[in-house]
Amino acid sequence: MALYALGDLHLSFQADKSMEAFGDLWHHYVQKIDKYCGRLTADDTLVLTGDHSWGKNLAQCATDLKFIESFPGRKILLRGNHDMFWDAKKTQQLNDLFKDRLYFLQNNFFSYGPYALVGTKGYCYEGLDTFEHFEKIRDREVQRLQVSFDAAVAAGYDRFIMFLHYPPTSIGEFSSPFTEMAESYGVEHVVYSHCHGRERFGDSYIGEVNGIEYHLVSGDYLGF
Repeated sequence: MALYALGDLHLSFQADKSMEAFGDLWHHYVQKIDKYCGRLTADDTLVLTGDHSWGKNLAQCATDLKFIESFPGRKILLRGNHDMFWDAKKTQQLNDLFKDRLYFLQNNFFSYGPYALVGTKGYCYEGLDTFEHFEKIRDREVQRLQVSFDAAVAAGYDRFIMFLHYPPTSIGEFSSPFTEMAESYGVEHVVYSHCHGRERFGDSYIGEVNGIEYHLVSGDYLGF
């Protein structure tokens, strides 16, 4: 039994928006995903940290999600900024619809041995909106993460692995509400993605910071 994480699959079986145009890191990425994720076993857990599909709705994501379903083991999905098929208020409907096939992490948690897997999309400032709008969205994501922690604590868990789609800090930040929450709960690992291209891989923490191990799992960073 092992736990794996990978982000930003950006599948486009129906949307016809291949990421191969974005440079050598993306060459043959779907074949790589199929090859490496196909090595999982039925006892493994794979957390996919957002941006699963370019489809704009569930119907346009059907083939992409079926592809993810084909991987061995348990597949837990986190919401990314490009996952238009996923309304955060309807996460339970997705869990009902894909029961025992895919698991959607939002305002809930999943167990992995002694650990609770908690998470939310997160948010960081990238200069694409006003700072006030950034703070509004970030604070909403912090509240959703709190719901995830609260559910896990209520179930008796005191060991946590935390997942985000966005990096836990904005560029130049040394802390954020996400890192502060992770430290307050004694989180052992924080796993995130979203950072694409060699020039973006260092946008946030990688390695041990204040007793927490931070892991970047963007697909192009890991070679899928």
